Amino acid sequence: MLRMVSYPHRPQSGHITCYLNRTYHVLPTLMSQGLVIEVTQAYYRVSNSNERSINMSASSIVRASGRTRRRPAPLPRSRFDQRLSEILTHATDVFDEKGYAGASMRDLSRASGMSLAGLYYYFESKEKLLYLIQRHTFTTILERLRTRLEDVTEPEARIRVFILNHLDYFLANQKSMKVLSHEDEVLKNGYGAEIAAIKREYVRICVELMEELKRARDLDFSSRTATLSLFGMMNWIYTWYKPRVDGNAEELAREMGDIFLRGVSSGKASKKRSGKTN
Repeated sequence: MLRMVSYPHRPQSGHITCYLNRTYHVLPTLMSQGLVIEVTQAYYRVSNSNERSINMSASSIVRASGRTRRRPAPLPRSRFDQRLSEILTHATDVFDEKGYAGASMRDLSRASGMSLAGLYYYFESKEKLLYLIQRHTFTTILERLRTRLEDVTEPEARIRVFILNHLDYFLANQKSMKVLSHEDEVLKNGYGAEIAAIKREYVRICVELMEELKRARDLDFSSRTATLSLFGMMNWIYTWYKPRVDGNAEELAREMGDIFLRGVSSGKASKKRSGKTN
């Protein structure tokens, strides 16, 4: 599928650039206004922090959930990527302040500095912007998590990595966390289905980490209940978190991990006590 997107710099005279599977192909001039043809289903771009572009599909994430593979060196982030990131940041601010229902495309246009006509042309609706915010957030968290888990094998340490990765991102992006929590059910049809698939993959990873701990420690607890309880601990911290009182992400993750792991680790003792009374 071909989609026209704006590009901050006009290509060399007589050509426009088409990105296909990360290689550059020069095509004859179709237009002379500095536009780029983006083959949206055929490529993804990786930023300097090894985060996948928000153009990566949910199916790509699910396929990547198997054996970890070393990825190629990241490509430099283009000015288009940077501008898109800025627009999503401004949209997040607006949704945080006014709520999704109370925000208008005019509000989003004013905050981003983009014309209303341009915003409608490239993003179609505020639902598309919310979708891009959510997809960018979850794909970023997943990518960072997989990178952090690569060299960690001990089950308890892997759960602690999961907690730190989650808190580290959301404490640095509290407005995104609030928008994701409050606008969880807004997206419909294909948008909602894609975000739901990414979230299921994230939950699946956490459940598997619980299963690894149970096998290693011979524990008896519900991995599903433990996973959802952990998310309950982590997802609402923006409502009470105070840096001076609660420390940074690493300190908070360590304390939250201690509380959580002590709780699930009691499953073995509970099993023995239950056996004695039966």
